[in-house]
Amino acid sequence: MKDAPDPAAERKEWMGLLARARQDCVAALLDACGDRPAFDWLRAPEVGAVMVRGRTGGTGAPFNLGEMTVTRCALRLATGEVGHGYVQGRSKPAAEAAALVDALMHTDAAREVRAGVLGPLAREETARREARAQKAAATKVEFFTLVRGED
Repeated sequence: MKDAPDPAAERKEWMGLLARARQDCVAALLDACGDRPAFDWLRAPEVGAVMVRGRTGGTGAPFNLGEMTVTRCALRLATGEVGHGYVQGRSKPAAEAAALVDALMHTDAAREVRAGVLGPLAREETARREARAQKAAATKVEFFTLVRGED
């Protein structure tokens, strides 16, 4: 029996994808999908800082790594759906585009937005990770021990 998809997990995935995307990429992909829908601001784009936390080895006790600049906003489409946008850096247009994508994912246009915006972003992120992994693998050093015959 196949479990039904978890809407919260799906939203977490696309919000993370939008937050990690290059600043100009989301807006360009959204514009390529067609005209942007009408909306009202719930929270206009604003720039701030968030504390980034880390864990030693990925499993240790959390510690404060430092601050990162983030732009956030919230909007409501004319049809009533609400979207939130959080992006790295100081790009208000990128936050607006991310919020529009989030809101559109709650409408009948979700399939087109997934194919036209989220799909290309996921492929770009995968390619970027693979390139980084290949670069790291090229610097890998193999250590070996020679067995001496004295024993």
